[in-house]
Amino acid sequence: MYRFLLTPRWWGIHAFVLLAIPACIFMGSWQLGRFEDRVQSHDAAEKAPDPATRKAEPLASLLPVDQRTSGRPAQARGHYGEQFLVPDREVDGKSGSYVLTLLRTDGGKALPVVRGWIPRGAKAPAAPAGDVAVTGVLQASETAGSDGVNAQGGLPRGQVGMISAAALVNLVPYPVYDAWVTLPGAATGLIPVPASAPQNSGLDLKAFQNLGYTGEWFVFAGFVVFMWFRLVRREAEALEDAELGLAPDGSDAPPETDGAFDASGKPEAAGATTRAT
Repeated sequence: MYRFLLTPRWWGIHAFVLLAIPACIFMGSWQLGRFEDRVQSHDAAEKAPDPATRKAEPLASLLPVDQRTSGRPAQARGHYGEQFLVPDREVDGKSGSYVLTLLRTDGGKALPVVRGWIPRGAKAPAAPAGDVAVTGVLQASETAGSDGVNAQGGLPRGQVGMISAAALVNLVPYPVYDAWVTLPGAATGLIPVPASAPQNSGLDLKAFQNLGYTGEWFVFAGFVVFMWFRLVRREAEALEDAELGLAPDGSDAPPETDGAFDASGKPEAAGATTRAT
């Protein structure tokens, strides 16, 4: 009865199943590994001392920004240049704007400095003039998926939706560091912007999404096995019905006719001959 499993059509089904199951298991294991990495990095961050309490170091020694250097105090020296507002940012549950000022360092590159936050509609105070030394908490450049980022564009002149070198380099005629700092002590009229945790280091929604994807991939693997058994069983039942002579649905339809009728007015079966009168 199960000889149909060796037909070419079923060999194709077998090959698909044998490829799909390992693929689903691999993807599920990969997503589980991503979640476990996030758990380990979260535990390490909980046990490690607060990066903000460590001694400030020159900016160049902390670049590029990673999970180890994010949140560390960084020092830089230069003079302030262009200033922008970063709208639709929340501090203490209130909506407003970050005041972002570019610090032109002696090396020619500019460091984005978030000097503070102002409520919606408020005017940003001017940056200090002359040579200044800043010590701020180092942060990685924002991406389109970062909280509060406006990646759609179309902002008025003097505003920027994302704090990143890629967004700022189009607005100023000099290179920009792929990092930024937020000042822990804001000037008069500004509220300090708290530093954010390093990306991919906490048990946030994205971490639990990885765990959810793990379950989905294992469910897919089980569904492939279920469908294989279901198809085998259905075809075996169809062959068993055929061997028992059970008519399929619709086989009791009336016989075809060739348009001839007998003496009583009933149609004759196709191929039948009429009796001569």
